[in-house]
Amino acid sequence: MLNQKRVIIENVLPQLDNGAFFIKRIVGQKVNVTADIISDGHDVMEAVVQYKYEKDKKWSEVRMNALPNDAFEATFSVEKQGYYSYFVEGWIDYALNWQYGIGKKINDNQHVKSELLEGIEYIKPLVSKVSASDKKYLNEVVDLFSNEANYDKAIIEAVSDKLKTIFKENPAKFLANQTQELRVYVDRQKALFSTWYEFFPRSASKEEGKHGTFKDCEQILPKVAKMGFDTLYFPPVHPIGEVNRKGKNNATDAQSGDVGSPWGIGSKYGGHKSIHPELGTIDDFKSLVKKAKSLDIEIAMDFALQAAPDHPYVKEFPQWFKWRPDGTVQYAENPPKKYQDILPIYFESDDWKNLWKELLDCALFWVEECGIRVFRVDNPHTKPFYFWGWLIAEVKKKYPNVLFLAEAFTRPKIMHELAKQGFTQSYSYYTWRNTKAELQEYLTELTQTNQKEFFRPNFWPNTPDINPFPLQGANESTHLQKYFLAATLSSSVGIYGPIFEYMVSDAIPGKEEYMDSEKYQIRLWDWQKENKITMLISKINQIRKEQSSLQQTNNIEFCDTDNEQVITYYKFDDDKENETLMIASLDAYYAKQAWIKLPLKSLGIHEGQSITVIDLITGNSYNWDKEWNFVELHPVLPFHLFKIQK
Repeated sequence: MLNQKRVIIENVLPQLDNGAFFIKRIVGQKVNVTADIISDGHDVMEAVVQYKYEKDKKWSEVRMNALPNDAFEATFSVEKQGYYSYFVEGWIDYALNWQYGIGKKINDNQHVKSELLEGIEYIKPLVSKVSASDKKYLNEVVDLFSNEANYDKAIIEAVSDKLKTIFKENPAKFLANQTQELRVYVDRQKALFSTWYEFFPRSASKEEGKHGTFKDCEQILPKVAKMGFDTLYFPPVHPIGEVNRKGKNNATDAQSGDVGSPWGIGSKYGGHKSIHPELGTIDDFKSLVKKAKSLDIEIAMDFALQAAPDHPYVKEFPQWFKWRPDGTVQYAENPPKKYQDILPIYFESDDWKNLWKELLDCALFWVEECGIRVFRVDNPHTKPFYFWGWLIAEVKKKYPNVLFLAEAFTRPKIMHELAKQGFTQSYSYYTWRNTKAELQEYLTELTQTNQKEFFRPNFWPNTPDINPFPLQGANESTHLQKYFLAATLSSSVGIYGPIFEYMVSDAIPGKEEYMDSEKYQIRLWDWQKENKITMLISKINQIRKEQSSLQQTNNIEFCDTDNEQVITYYKFDDDKENETLMIASLDAYYAKQAWIKLPLKSLGIHEGQSITVIDLITGNSYNWDKEWNFVELHPVLPFHLFKIQK
């Protein structure tokens, strides 16, 4: 195919899988676009990034700046929720090329009468495009170039910045080349910055053995708000199956009074659009959502696409399940775990279109009926990727504020695919990253590779499914460390409580599972209890709300220390108007001393220049004027959270 274009544009970033998926931003963030742009010869090349919001009719553009080695870059801001499109456009700019060439000849004392006449050819087409004042100026320049008597003035004007500016603002773009359009999806701030708290609503009662209700949960909301959490996540609140119901500690046979697992959804009382009757009514749930909203807390619902054997779907839509030759349905398994109380949905059913529509209706029901705007999705990696891409897009098409957290502790590429398909956030491997090397390697992977463009991690030290070995029998200092690191390394953090802050960590021997797990029984908690952990969690969460550098994950730089048990990292917001320095001991039992190296270049300071670091936990402040500074940390308070002032 013949192509007269001269400019080659390659390696456009950011983009995912050659533009197959969108990158992600939140309102107010920037997209920094880079590309390699070359052409034959030595002519002047120019390039822009063209971008527009999905509902805009006209494209905006920002000029790209040249970098070393034929690279170019430009940045644009995204100010609205929804999709933006962008592409790179490049061309040989003959007007600027003329100005560059004539400048070289003038500097070499060459006579440029002919070149001045050539310049008129580039100026005349612009006269009708510019403002009245610029039009007057260009006509004067044409007169200068046409009259050899004005030669001395003409050569000055030929290389003037004013003429160059007019050329740049009104490019001819002859034979311009363009890349394919790429997309960015822009979400609200909570997509990037959120603080989650999980508890079982049936454990909200103040009486031993009594099933908690949504009304009981309303009494706990002030505590959740006081601790600084903005998202309250409940395990499924739907009716629980009675067939094959699990007993305490995952016993196969339930005893009388056993409440079963909330993830075994569906019974004679209804399915995914119903409320478990012992929790209350749908009006009670609406009241809870409204009360939470008044405290700046959003209720996150669990979206678990599976069914108990007595779920209404099993009888009404048997084609949505895979039946074995003996007339039974294979229950769910995740070897070696077995879920006899759960039937997986058969997504390869011939009736898959109606199945997809019904599951979308389930999500939209809670969005429209109760105002839910956040879903935690259970095991999304066990359902088709393209199903999620479709469902999430359909929901956000009508309700762009809805967010989806993927509970997918699985292989990296699968977690990444879910993020590309539209999941807003994802559970992460933080739960199993404990050493300094492990933490630094993981954060570097998340923030310095293309994962930063689409994968938003949410750091949970524990979940109802995971009682990690380091927390089993752990002391107060370990719990403080794990929360501090999660809350300052990642902009989204969550804990399963009150087990976490009350340090209840009894485990099934040899497993990362809780003994007497709330997944299978009601627990009685003293919801009024406060301790050092609850107070410091509250303090850390308040600081996160005040310091914009902690409201994002990607702007992080690890600092050198002389102690492998001390981790230090510097964070900053996009405009570097807020900068923080975190120093944490990884030893929960002994005091640690360390010299830490300040990132002087990133801070924009030099050795000997004084900065003030204010510990936002204790209120103490220090003046540092050296690159290396001494700190000492004790298990009683194993971290510093410094705000940097210059």
